[in-house]
Amino acid sequence: MKKFLIIQTAFLGDVVLATALIEKLYQFYPSASIDFMLRKGNEDLLEHHPKLTNVWVWNKKHKKYSNLLYLLKSIRKQHYTHVINLQRFAATGLITVFSGASETIGFDKNPCSFLFNKKIKHQFSNLAHPIHEVERNQQLIAHLTDTVAAKPALFPSKDDFLSTDIFTTSPYIVIAPASVWFTKRFPIPQWIELLNAIPSSIKILIIGAPNDFDLGETIKKATIHPNILNLCGKLSFLSSVAIQKNALMNFVNDSAPMHFASAVNAPVTAIYCSTIPAFGFGPLSDMQFIVQSAVPLACRPCGLHGRKACPEGHFNCAKQITTEQLLTGFRSILPESLNQNN
Repeated sequence: MKKFLIIQTAFLGDVVLATALIEKLYQFYPSASIDFMLRKGNEDLLEHHPKLTNVWVWNKKHKKYSNLLYLLKSIRKQHYTHVINLQRFAATGLITVFSGASETIGFDKNPCSFLFNKKIKHQFSNLAHPIHEVERNQQLIAHLTDTVAAKPALFPSKDDFLSTDIFTTSPYIVIAPASVWFTKRFPIPQWIELLNAIPSSIKILIIGAPNDFDLGETIKKATIHPNILNLCGKLSFLSSVAIQKNALMNFVNDSAPMHFASAVNAPVTAIYCSTIPAFGFGPLSDMQFIVQSAVPLACRPCGLHGRKACPEGHFNCAKQITTEQLLTGFRSILPESLNQNN
C-alpha cells in the first residue's frame, strides 16, 4: 500500500492550497494512507479531514530543532513510500532526506534537493509566464497522477455549521478586512464606503483573527449599515470557512480568507492592492471577481509579497480602487429582491 506524507509548514494560505495535493492523491490512490505535516497553529485547519490519516505538527516557536528531531524520528517509523516536500527551506529538506521514504520529492530550490530522489524546477509565476501555486505543486506528483491540478478543499464539520447557524439565518455577505501586510490591506475608509453601499436587507459578517477585533470594531462603528456583526476572534478556522461557504459574497484581500473561499468553492471578490493575481495565488472559486486598480501604476507590483508600508508613500494601488468596481460582480449575481436598500 502506498503511504504519502505531504510537507507544508509555511503560512495558513499555503496550507490551504497544498490541500489540492491531498485531493489529487486520493483521486488516484483512494486506499492509500495520506499524512500531512504543518506548523503549529495551523493544525485546526485539517481537523477531522476525511482523506487524511495523520497530521504532524511542528512547533517552530518553542524548542524548534529539538521538536524537529522528534518529528524526524517519529516520521522514520512510519515507513512512507513517498514524501512530498513543498517547502524551499533546509529544515524540511532534512526531514525529507532522512525520512526513509522510498521516494523523496521536492523543489530544486530546497538546499537539500540534491539528495531527493526527484526534484522539480521551481518557477515563480509572473505576467509573462503565469502559473498558479496549485499547478506548481501538482508538478511534484504529476508522475504519480497526471498534470491537471485539483482544487484545494477544506471540510468544516457539522458542528462548525451548527455553531455558526445563529449568524446565518438571513442573507449575508462576509468581509475579511485584515492582512499581515499593510500593502495587501484594503484601506479602512474604503471598506466603510463599500459597506455603506450594501443593501440594508443583507447582513454583514466581519471575520478575522483575535488581533483583528479592533479593526472590525473600527469599521463597524463607522458605517451606517444597520446589521453588522464583528466576529473577529470568535470563530475557529473551519467555522470561518463554514460561514464563507454559504455567503452571498466574500470580500477579501489577497490573504488566507481568499483561499478559504476557494477551498469550499464560495463566491469571492478578491481585492488586489500591491500584489497581482499573476503571482499565482489568485482565487479558484467558480464564482470569482478580481478587483484591482484600473489605472496602470509603474510601481505595481512592488514585490512578490506585501510590504509594511507603501514604498512610494501614496498607496495608490489601493486608493484608486472604487466601490463601484467592488459592487459590479456582486450586483450581477444578487437576486433582485435583495438588490435595493430599504
